[in-house]
Amino acid sequence: MSSDVAAAPASRPASSRFATWRGRLTYPVLVANLVGQIGIVVTGGAVRLTGSGLGCSTWPQCEPGQFTPRFHEAATYHPFVEFGNRTLTGVLGVIAIAVAVLVWSDRDRVRSYRWLGFAPLVGVAAQAVIGGVIVLLHLHPAWVSLHFLVSMLLVVTSTLLVHRSREGDGPATPVVGPLARRLAPVLGALLTVVLVLGAITTGAGPHSGDEEIGYRIAVDPYLMARVHAASVWLFVAVLVALLVLNRRGPAVLRRRGWVMVALVALQGVIGYVQVATDLPVLLVLLHMLGAALLAGGTARYLLTFRTRA
Repeated sequence: MSSDVAAAPASRPASSRFATWRGRLTYPVLVANLVGQIGIVVTGGAVRLTGSGLGCSTWPQCEPGQFTPRFHEAATYHPFVEFGNRTLTGVLGVIAIAVAVLVWSDRDRVRSYRWLGFAPLVGVAAQAVIGGVIVLLHLHPAWVSLHFLVSMLLVVTSTLLVHRSREGDGPATPVVGPLARRLAPVLGALLTVVLVLGAITTGAGPHSGDEEIGYRIAVDPYLMARVHAASVWLFVAVLVALLVLNRRGPAVLRRRGWVMVALVALQGVIGYVQVATDLPVLLVLLHMLGAALLAGGTARYLLTFRTRA
């Protein structure tokens, strides 16, 4: 008696399954990393603006011998605000590890893109160290400003990762004219100046640190606010020039240009209103969020000046 035995289908190799999952997960994980990098600017700002920078008295523990805040009748909200920000740093660390694994393991991409996948992990580790130094130095505003500026750099890098994940690895082909290409790095440099002057302005003002330990950067905050505003107007002038030069460019470039207009206008309104109303905490926090969105938006806009096959 004979019988036909159907051969069992061979299971796919583990490497093939991982490649499938990597293809599905990479973009969402990169977007989650970008959202988290922007989010931690907001939670870090909340720590600073509520005077919770020393809510945890030490680092890496919150209190000596304990990683979490102690709850008792005399406890304030400050330790929980600070601990919440530290917890988000841990979440970002996990996401950064996932980014590094997903991006580096993609052997079909160029090495420069794969190395870029480690940037969030290195940045989060650096931020954790800077945060510890800030606590140990009792919130010196220079270190607090550095903390903020590194976050801006991480937002830009994370935006670059999201953008690069969806384009090819061929040579960069410009889609704008030569004058626009020359002005692009000027806009990026002015963004850096705007962010640095904004950090110094905040470090010189009433929200420079803790409620009890009031270190400030020794400059006139109102003078710095004017210098900061002047740098913003220079940024706006270059942006307007680019919008005019690129008015016949690709639709996606023009669309992102108008997004930039909206972001700059919103930041300008918040900035002038917060100065006129003696820097209310909510407006300062919104201004910090706007700075992160402007940093990411500028990077995204400038990256659209070229395409890759």
